[in-house]
Amino acid sequence: MNTISVSQLVPILQLSIGPVILISGVGLLLLTLTNRFGRMLDRTRQLRRDVVGENLAAAKGEAHMQIEILLRRASILRLSITLAAVTVLMVGVLMLLLFLGALFHLEIAELIVGVYCAAVLSLIGSISAFIKDMNLSMRAVRLEVKL
Repeated sequence: MNTISVSQLVPILQLSIGPVILISGVGLLLLTLTNRFGRMLDRTRQLRRDVVGENLAAAKGEAHMQIEILLRRASILRLSITLAAVTVLMVGVLMLLLFLGALFHLEIAELIVGVYCAAVLSLIGSISAFIKDMNLSMRAVRLEVKL
């Protein structure tokens, strides 16, 4: 097994700071997304209880429409959360590859670039899904207040 000195390890640790910051930022995004997801599920359950208790057909139809939008939003948010979690996973793999490559003197630059690109693409997908949810949310509010 090849040994690595502390002075050789310092640049590798410095390279790992960027991915660690990315994990922290995506963690905050995940916190926001999961809170939003939970609130949406609670609202869906409340609307469902209201529909069961309603006798007016018009009110039931409007509530069903809102529930459909909420369920669609929930699936979009689930995709966003999944992609954000994949981003964190890929960044973890990236950090592991950086250390293993340095420790064993492996030439895996292409693999590192590929994993980094996969992480960034996953983050872009997560943010795109979040933007889609925000737009759908505004459409749902407009429907509810009938503007």
